[in-house]
Amino acid sequence: MTRTPDSLPQDPMIRSLVRSQLAGRRVSRRRLMMGAGAAGLLGALSACGTGGTPGAEEGPAEDLSDESMALFWANWSLYLDYDSGAGTYPTLERFQEETGISVTYAEDIDGNESYYGTVQNQLRQGQGFGQDIVTFTDWMAARLIAAGQVRELNHENIPHLDNLLPGLRDVGFDPDRRHSVTWQSGMTGLAWNKESVPDGVHSVTQLFTDPDLRGRVVVLDEWRDTLALIMLDQGADVTSFNSDDFESALELLEESISNGQIRQVRGNAYMEDLVSGDALAVMAWSGDITQLNLEEGDRWEFALPEAGGALWSDNLLIPHGAEHQTNAERLMDFYLQPDVAAEVAAYVNYVCPVQGAQEAMEEIDPELAEDPMIFPTEEMQADLHTIRSMDAEEEAEFTDRFQAVIGN
Repeated sequence: MTRTPDSLPQDPMIRSLVRSQLAGRRVSRRRLMMGAGAAGLLGALSACGTGGTPGAEEGPAEDLSDESMALFWANWSLYLDYDSGAGTYPTLERFQEETGISVTYAEDIDGNESYYGTVQNQLRQGQGFGQDIVTFTDWMAARLIAAGQVRELNHENIPHLDNLLPGLRDVGFDPDRRHSVTWQSGMTGLAWNKESVPDGVHSVTQLFTDPDLRGRVVVLDEWRDTLALIMLDQGADVTSFNSDDFESALELLEESISNGQIRQVRGNAYMEDLVSGDALAVMAWSGDITQLNLEEGDRWEFALPEAGGALWSDNLLIPHGAEHQTNAERLMDFYLQPDVAAEVAAYVNYVCPVQGAQEAMEEIDPELAEDPMIFPTEEMQADLHTIRSMDAEEEAEFTDRFQAVIGN
């Protein structure tokens, strides 16, 4: 069920949060990730080694948490509940009041690779760069963990870790969550104009063959999403796909571009195509469609294809050079509380990774508590799949082959 602007919750604070969202969230968090994927939320993942040679040449920085009640956190834009009227982040204010820890919060991350590029030298040397927590997508988190560039967590400081959804507690790139905690997740599936396509779009095959959709289809320019959906439709297991599976999916994509079925391969701009009517059906990110329906009216439907959809997550990590590890762990634990997680989810509208948050959402917005874009049903969970991890060489090869096909 999708909430419309007229059905905003009555609580003044939550109404403020939602109105902030409607006014300001034109930039997609998922698009900003510039290529998310790798591991995920609810399914088994292929193992990704995490015991690589540590990149930090110096030992971990001394933890100054006992003497310095401070914390520095780098996150993505529009990825934490925000009250535009007060100019504050309500849950972060609550954390500071309850703990006495002063948090400097920075919306510094606009891409995994771009942000990593600004701090990679310090990460490799184990030096501080002013942040105690960084927020990276699964595949980038896997890179840092494998390189030994982040700290092992003290789980005694994170007693709410068991609140993570079961499939998140032990992921391939970080067994037993020794180095990371999930922040938010999202789904990749199909979306369509409900008036123009009243019977819906239920498979990638339909998307690529329905003559009524010819020239009105847009797919995503992130290959981990687009090719994952195609591979699933072709019967491949995306948690263990091989080069042949990739090539088969790429060939179908190329054919569908060449024959005019696909109008364009786009990033976040696919939402503009939906609004203009140039696109009737698209591959889409779940949070985007929730956002679009809030802003433009409840005109679109999002669903997972019959063969399944793709899933991605972002994660909190503590760099080796961080000076406030204990404080950082206390913040991680704070956001694993169901009521806190629900308040964040009411703003960001991505898949909430915390058990009990759905029940807590009943107190904030009962309609959102029933929104499967935030709390996927058990049936949806069974249909969510995660693309396997890749080493740098393989990832670069696949990226180059995809870019060549889409004309970049």
